[in-house]
Amino acid sequence: MLRRRISKSPEAAVDLTPMIDMTFILLIFFMVSTTFVKDMKLDINRPAAQTQTVASTKAVRLYIDRQGETYLDGQPVREWVIQSRVRDQLKGMSQKSVLVITDDQVPAEKLIRVVDAARLAGAEDVGVATVAEAGEG
Repeated sequence: MLRRRISKSPEAAVDLTPMIDMTFILLIFFMVSTTFVKDMKLDINRPAAQTQTVASTKAVRLYIDRQGETYLDGQPVREWVIQSRVRDQLKGMSQKSVLVITDDQVPAEKLIRVVDAARLAGAEDVGVATVAEAGEG
């Protein structure tokens, strides 16, 4: 009688080494290819008025309050109307200057938009002052 040999099959083992290697390679790839974004903020410290010098009363005065509202001649004015209103006031003036009077809490972006609108309206000289510097006007 022939004996059959029962061959033991080797245990099936999964080699995890290649998978771990690929995982680390992918991790390194994504770490190297990721761009790190830095927030580009400008921190502007506007000086407070230590000494007062009253500004010229011949300038067109734009006021920006703490809430970001803009006023021209005491009347609230929208940002998109500033340019035309300032242009109308500068027409009859020999010295085309605008004074933007602002609070120290007003965001710089708002201040820049108002100054740009004044320049686009034809102002040759645009100044920025605090309420104490500008005086009553």
